Amino acid sequence: MSYVVVFVTASSEAEAAKIGRAVVDERLAACANVLGGVASRYWWKGQIEAASEALLILKTRQELVETVTARVRALHSYTVPEVIAIPIVGGNPDYLRWIDESTRSPQSS
Repeated sequence: MSYVVVFVTASSEAEAAKIGRAVVDERLAACANVLGGVASRYWWKGQIEAASEALLILKTRQELVETVTARVRALHSYTVPEVIAIPIVGGNPDYLRWIDESTRSPQSS
């Protein structure tokens, strides 16, 4: 089984919490953490922008990333929301097993 951490930036803690609640309730992620007060600086439409955002951190299985991405895009206020999956290369076997037990397989959608 392959596991990932998915990063999603949002316009506010409330938006990040809403998205996190949905993907956990739908068993697309085992866990959602919201970190507020993220200072972001980025290129958008040919200009450098700065914003205060929230960071949503999701723990899930690699096979669910496409479904998680689609769900985030449906719920997000941004035209191009950040959804970046980073592989988990190791960890507490009990925690990784918990991710399995807490998420649904794509076939059960």
